[in-house]
Amino acid sequence: MTIESILRRKGTDVTTIAPDASIKRAADWLSAKNIGALVVMRDNAVLGLVSEREIVRAFSRYGEAAGSMTVKEIMQHGGPTVSPDESVNRVMNLMTHHRVRHMPVLRSGKLVGIISIGDVVKYRLEDLELETSVLRDVYNAAR
Repeated sequence: MTIESILRRKGTDVTTIAPDASIKRAADWLSAKNIGALVVMRDNAVLGLVSEREIVRAFSRYGEAAGSMTVKEIMQHGGPTVSPDESVNRVMNLMTHHRVRHMPVLRSGKLVGIISIGDVVKYRLEDLELETSVLRDVYNAAR
């Protein structure tokens, strides 16, 4: 199974933010959209991610002053990305290895989606439930 199959189910909507936006604005977007990360972009180029994790760390380190800092001051620059053709298992390994919860999905350098650890877990649970159901049917038919 590929990342594209997950994106077909969940959709390809990605909330982005400019690197010069304030951390307060990023936090407001995360809250309004009920999401955990924003893709940071400039001129259609993916620069990195800013997530709840970076925002919490900024407030812990800089206090209230963090609210007026810019996204580019705290964001994850670069970072791993995946293509829609990647296998779900490979993406799970990448997320674990890089210790990230969100990964932009790029096709030919263009942003086409975002995948989260929650998306991957949901897919795996559905896959395991289907496998269990098939095995149960095979077992019952053999009885």
